[in-house]
Amino acid sequence: MDSSHRDDTPVLITEAQPSLDDQQAMRRRRYAIMMASRVPCLVAAAVVFQVWQLWWLSLVILAISIPLPWMAVLIANDRPARKREKVHWFRRSHRALEARNHQVIEGA
Repeated sequence: MDSSHRDDTPVLITEAQPSLDDQQAMRRRRYAIMMASRVPCLVAAAVVFQVWQLWWLSLVILAISIPLPWMAVLIANDRPARKREKVHWFRRSHRALEARNHQVIEGA
C-alpha cells in the first residue's frame, strides 16, 4: 500500500443522536405528508366511484385513507429508531513510529 494514500473518511468521535430540533422537524414533515395524502385519497375515491362506477375500488381507497390520521399521530409522536451505521473508528496504524527497534545507550 502506498504511504501517500490516506483514508479521508471522517472518524466518528461520538455516537450522539440528531438534535431534538432536527428530530422534531423530521416528525413534522412525516406528519404533514401523511395528512396531506389523505385528501387526495378521498378525492380519488369519489372520482373512481363517479366516473368508473367501481364502488369496490373506491371503498378500498377510502379504507386506506381512514387510518392515516391515527398512523400520522403515532409516527409523529414516536422517537426515531437508533441507526446502525458502519462506524469508521480511529485505528492505530501498524506502521507507527514506535514499531521498530531502538538502540539503547546505557550510562555509567
